[in-house]
Amino acid sequence: MTTLQTQPLNTLWYTRCPVPTGLGIAIQKGWLKEKFHEQQIEIKSIRESNSKDVRNSHFNHTLANSVRHGGSIPAIWAYASGQKTKVIGLSWADEVQLLLTRYDSNIKTVADLKGKRFGLPLNQDAIIDFSRAQAIRGLENSLKTVNLSVSDLELVDCLRADIIAAQQQQPEENDSSFYGDRNKLNASAEIVALIKGDVDAIFLKGAHAAQIAHDFALHTIIDIGSHPDPILRSNNGTPRTLTVDEDFLSHYPQQAQSIVDAVLEAEQWAHIHADETHRYLAKECNSSEQWVYAAYGADAHLKLKTNFDETSVLALQDLSDFLYRWKFIPEQIDVKQWLAPESYQSLL
Repeated sequence: MTTLQTQPLNTLWYTRCPVPTGLGIAIQKGWLKEKFHEQQIEIKSIRESNSKDVRNSHFNHTLANSVRHGGSIPAIWAYASGQKTKVIGLSWADEVQLLLTRYDSNIKTVADLKGKRFGLPLNQDAIIDFSRAQAIRGLENSLKTVNLSVSDLELVDCLRADIIAAQQQQPEENDSSFYGDRNKLNASAEIVALIKGDVDAIFLKGAHAAQIAHDFALHTIIDIGSHPDPILRSNNGTPRTLTVDEDFLSHYPQQAQSIVDAVLEAEQWAHIHADETHRYLAKECNSSEQWVYAAYGADAHLKLKTNFDETSVLALQDLSDFLYRWKFIPEQIDVKQWLAPESYQSLL
């Protein structure tokens, strides 16, 4: 690949979701920092920035010279909205994706959901409401297993009045965390609605889902995350996208190589360090090892693989088509035009 850079790169910005990724381990181990320190390049965390505009780049990928490894829904939205990014790898780590109800309900199977109230998170101020999108995706895929559709249920928006009041009283300067206290509160709305009986079922995924299901003694209607069909398992985290802005890939190919190298090295290390990897993943997920095991399995360390597997590409296209159909993204996209497999392979 021809190097097009016109000036040295001084700073690389990075971000990842609080989920299992090779980039997350590379950051925790200090390997990403080491690789760029050798090139006299500073690395900075988008999530830990004091600037709201910088933090927002985790979702809209507007920050130049940045890399993101995480949930695919924000990445798809940014690309479909015109942001020039490239996917330089896809990772797939199956996780629990649960439709949950109260144990005292009469809902035991997916078929029992017909005519019932399904609670959906509603984050009105979100750049992209990925929580709502992934909930509808999980619901729709689950319903397909019994030939039902989302229209067979009543969808109920979950946004508590007390949360709105708390948001209005909360100064902006106090909301400096990555997701912000507002989103932390919003995330609980559908859970509270289920416990109170305002809705009959909800969707949760990952370590958070495993813990909530246990702590509140909820009944799992289905774990669509364990379905044998990978397309029905595809959601925000399956697959996850490793993306960079297009100009960065064009102008700094050697630095892009350093990113890929760090991710692959972290994944290879994980494959032979099961216990340590689970501890790292627990830290990434803001959870405990117990719930990482429950959500991702005892073989979670083996699931860290970044590549361009054909199944991942097909699943990413199916997910993007879903997002367009449900009007979460403004334009339909051709995933294959978004991928940069030639760049990725040239960097190995």
